[in-house]
Order: sequence, then structure tokens, then C-alpha cells
Amino acid sequence: MIPSVGKASAFLELHVPGRPLLMPNPWDAGTARLLASLGFKALATTSSGHAATLGRLDGSVSREEAIAHAASIAAAVDVPVSADLENGFADQPEAVFATVRAAAAVGLAGCSVEDFSGQSEAFIYDAGLAAERIAAAAEAARITPGLVLTARAENFIRGNPDLADTIARLQAYQEAGADVLYAPGLANIDDIRQVVASTDRPVNVLVRAGLPSVAELAEAGVARVSIGGAFSHVALAALARAGRELLDDGTYAFMDLAAEGRDHATAAFGFD
Repeated sequence: MIPSVGKASAFLELHVPGRPLLMPNPWDAGTARLLASLGFKALATTSSGHAATLGRLDGSVSREEAIAHAASIAAAVDVPVSADLENGFADQPEAVFATVRAAAAVGLAGCSVEDFSGQSEAFIYDAGLAAERIAAAAEAARITPGLVLTARAENFIRGNPDLADTIARLQAYQEAGADVLYAPGLANIDDIRQVVASTDRPVNVLVRAGLPSVAELAEAGVARVSIGGAFSHVALAALARAGRELLDDGTYAFMDLAAEGRDHATAAFGFD
């Protein structure tokens, strides 16, 4: 196991432009162990996947719940884990600082903070305040044991696909001390190349329909590819399909997939 004090540096070293870290997002300790057993080198929590385990939608989890959840995943695996801290669960920089310090105390290697307030689909923090919030998060993340701070510019998934503003924000977050830059929703390879060329930090790209292949993203200089809540949604879809088959058809074709899942669980949960 990586010592707690070395987790952040080990995590940051995995971010190599042109050889992107493939980082999936488990939603509980079991899925974390399964993904680690498959060979993934780092993991990140997913706010939507976590909320689904509680029967809620994304954006409805508290700071205390999110940090406890992240701690349980970090404790379940030996690989570095980064926590999705949404907007830091606060508007003001000093409160974001406190959130990041709380996250650093539970064995994590990294965290992300976004510039969307969560109050409405159109509410992105003013650029100046957004940068101040990232500066506070970066200050907290530098205190031992440190964290790799990912700063998220949310424009493209919040109804404002403004590439120039997104790049300006990422540049400001870089100057404020972010270690990794992330604009979820980017899918056009030319836009991605422009973000990479306009910044001096590793860039993370979120998997979504229509995204170029990992090979193309590597050629563009991307350093990390994450999944967000997609894998948790895949699991929910498989469960719903199996349930509908039983209810509507009275058949059991899902048992083939169940056997495959059981084999993965046996391999993953017995590797200690």
C-alpha cells in the first residue's frame, strides 16, 4: 500500500500528457475493489453514483456524506483515490478550504472542485470568485498530507459551451494552484487540443457519447480520462433490464451475466 503521505505524489505521477491515465469512478467499496482488480491504477468517486446508492439524484449529498463515502473507497483499495467534492459544498473560499482539509484527512490522494454552484443549471460562479475558491482549495491541498487538486470548469455541461471562457477559467485556475484541469463536456477533438495547448497542467477529459478514442485523446496530449457516473448508470441499466425480463417475460437470460459478475466478485474480493 502507498503510504498516506506519498499518495498525492504517486497519483500526480500517473498524469502523463500523451499517455492518459484511465480513471474509472466506483460508487462503493466493492466496485472500487473490482475496478482495482482489473488493473486500473487510480480511481475517483462519482457524486451521481454515490447519490444513486442513497436513492437520490446528483447534487443531493452533503459534505459529511461525501467525505465519509470517499474515505470508505480509499480504505478499500491500495491505488490512489480522488474525491468528487462537487463545488466544495460551499460558496465562499474559506469554506472550500475547510472542505479540502477535511478530505485530506481521510487517506485520499486527490480531489476535484468545480465552479458550478449547484443552485441552478445556469449558475456558474463569477470568474474572480471561482479563481479565489480554487486558490483556497490549492492552499488546503498543499498542507501535508497533500492532495492533487483538480479544478473543474463546468460551462460545457451547464448550458454554456463557451470555449474561450472555459480556457480563460482553466488558465486562471492553473495560476491559482490547481494541479489538474478539467472541463467536463468537451467532446470535439479540436477543442480538446486547444485546451491542452492553452494550459500548462495535465488535462482530464470526461468520457461521453461521441468522444474521440483514447488513442486520439493521447495524440491530443490529454493526461487523464475519467468516466464520471457512466459505469454506475451501466450497472443500473443492467439491473433494470434483468428486472424487466423477470417481470415481463418470466425468463432468466440475465443469469449468464450474473455468473460473469459472480466470477469478477470472487476474483476481486479475494485478492488480499
